[in-house]
Amino acid sequence: MGAVNLAAVEEFETQSERKLHLDTQYHDLTDALETLQSAIRKIDKETRTRFSTTFEQVNQDLKTLFPKVFGGGSAYLALTDDDLLETGVTIMARPPGKKNSTIHLLSGGEKALTALSLVFAIFRLNPAPFCLLDEVDAPLDDANVGRFCNLVSEMSQTVQFIYITHNKIAMEMASHLTGVTMAEPGVSRMVAVDVEQAMAFAEA
Repeated sequence: MGAVNLAAVEEFETQSERKLHLDTQYHDLTDALETLQSAIRKIDKETRTRFSTTFEQVNQDLKTLFPKVFGGGSAYLALTDDDLLETGVTIMARPPGKKNSTIHLLSGGEKALTALSLVFAIFRLNPAPFCLLDEVDAPLDDANVGRFCNLVSEMSQTVQFIYITHNKIAMEMASHLTGVTMAEPGVSRMVAVDVEQAMAFAEA
């Protein structure tokens, strides 16, 4: 039988208190974990819904804008995976007279126009008061610059565009021009022109 441990009762009470404390912590952690998992499920559901809605709207606008920019053809967005939380997005484009392909197989100018179509499609999703474009027409030939200008002109009814360009065709579309010249080496000078006033003055 052995000797009686007189400290056993006290030890039991100490360990019981410790177990109660650990059980409380366990339940607190379990509740916190369930709360986090519930929040994650809610966020995932909201993310799927918003992504799906945004994807469909951008895709529809891309289908509308692409033929305007290219003067024909078609383009659409495709998902790379069924899981909306893990999927990527690829652009399938078919310029006039060409086969349907991914954007990687297009020429430099075609890539630029396709990218512009997508940018404008995204921009139309939540338009800002103005849009800044920096030499986006640089890789385009004159015919495609003209199409780009027509699209910008159409969208300028609701959005103000500020764009940097060296292309004369794009400059002709602007209502106001601001040029940077260098009359002396190392000294830049700003020259502003109101195109409408200048045309009225020239016709007078």
